[in-house]
Amino acid sequence: MELALTRSRLWGFLDTRLDRVAMTLSGMCLVHCIATTVLLAAVASAGGLLSPAIHEVGLSLAILLGIIGLGRGILRHGYMLPAAVGGFGLGMMAGALSLPHDGVGTEAVWTMVGVLTLALGHDLNRRATY
Repeated sequence: MELALTRSRLWGFLDTRLDRVAMTLSGMCLVHCIATTVLLAAVASAGGLLSPAIHEVGLSLAILLGIIGLGRGILRHGYMLPAAVGGFGLGMMAGALSLPHDGVGTEAVWTMVGVLTLALGHDLNRRATY
């Protein structure tokens, strides 16, 4: 019984921490998108910030954290809405990768909207847990 209680506390601790880490990474992604857009407008080349690899790795990390954090939330509290909102945000982020880096900013705008939607999903998940 004590082992089950300890395990329950550990998962409860990790659930809220994982959602907070995911929301922090969403914020960092948002800052990256805004900074890249500003740097692109000010300077013709922003260096490594525009590398497609950083976007693909970031999306992979967001998908991994989304599956773990939002999936565990479904198992814990049973609400599908946080996972649906987060999944919609991930879909917008993935769709934004297919848009060109043309300097107009459509890719950056859709990525930022997706990041904010994903962060909302993680926040809903965190709030539903407690």
